[in-house]
Amino acid sequence: MVKFIFPILLLLLSTAGYAQKKQVAALSADAQQELKIWEDTLAVLGYAVVNDSLPDYRFAACHKLIPTLVKALKIENSFQYPFERLRSISIQYPQDSSFRIFTWQLYVDKDEYRYYGAIQMNSPELKLFPLSDRAATVSNIEQEVLTPERWFGSVYYNLKECKNAQGKYYLLFGFNGYSFFHKRKVVDVLHFKDGKPLFGAPVFLKEEKGYPTQSKKRLLLEYSVAASVRLNYDPALELLVFDHLIAMEGQYGEGMTMVPDGSYEAYKYEKGLWKYIPKLHTEIMDEAPRPQPILDQREKNIFGKSGGK
Repeated sequence: MVKFIFPILLLLLSTAGYAQKKQVAALSADAQQELKIWEDTLAVLGYAVVNDSLPDYRFAACHKLIPTLVKALKIENSFQYPFERLRSISIQYPQDSSFRIFTWQLYVDKDEYRYYGAIQMNSPELKLFPLSDRAATVSNIEQEVLTPERWFGSVYYNLKECKNAQGKYYLLFGFNGYSFFHKRKVVDVLHFKDGKPLFGAPVFLKEEKGYPTQSKKRLLLEYSVAASVRLNYDPALELLVFDHLIAMEGQYGEGMTMVPDGSYEAYKYEKGLWKYIPKLHTEIMDEAPRPQPILDQREKNIFGKSGGK
């Protein structure tokens, strides 16, 4: 049944688009009311896709969700409607609000997940790019440039807008369930060429003394299902921070796997690119060091003598 979902997704989401306008009108009262009704249906379907215990029901809900979402988005100025009740569907916006990206996950079985998504441009009439999950066909994950028809499927949990000499691009932070024993997190790079989205760009640089500079078009972490792994942008540090992973024998029969060792690596944004930092020192004190030993401020020291003597 899963095989039949992808052609339906492409057929229904391939909608004729119009040129994006600088000023987008607000939603009319009638449009808001209609979208609320669609939102109720989408919320129920989205919940079933993620949570129903029966595979046939999950597949059927996903099958129904796709055309329902398209019908809702065809309403004029639908981009202005936030769909706040869609808890099972991730909706990420860049700072410039030029588009938004919908993503969700379908659990097939313990070793298979499918991902669905679409990019909606900020325009009064619908301009939509469907995303077809082809992660299983991507052999060189950190180096290939991918189209919407060959998307590395993920549920995105964060988005950061960036800029370099070629223009704007967007970091997409995503999760991929991958398999029973191993999970993945990815940072993909979304940019637009001739108005169409592409994924992957050589913005991650690794410079080491005595070695040629290496670049990556996206970042990937694969790790044990038993581990909790960080991969996100930290606005306080102004760094892209992730766990340093080491290989070890898994505890549940998965063989060798990757787990965090408690240290962190990072990338720092400089002149439109992200430069690698091999070791991140993150120890932060809550208070400044005291100007003199604490014992000198006590009436008696640890030997019971006055004046700290």
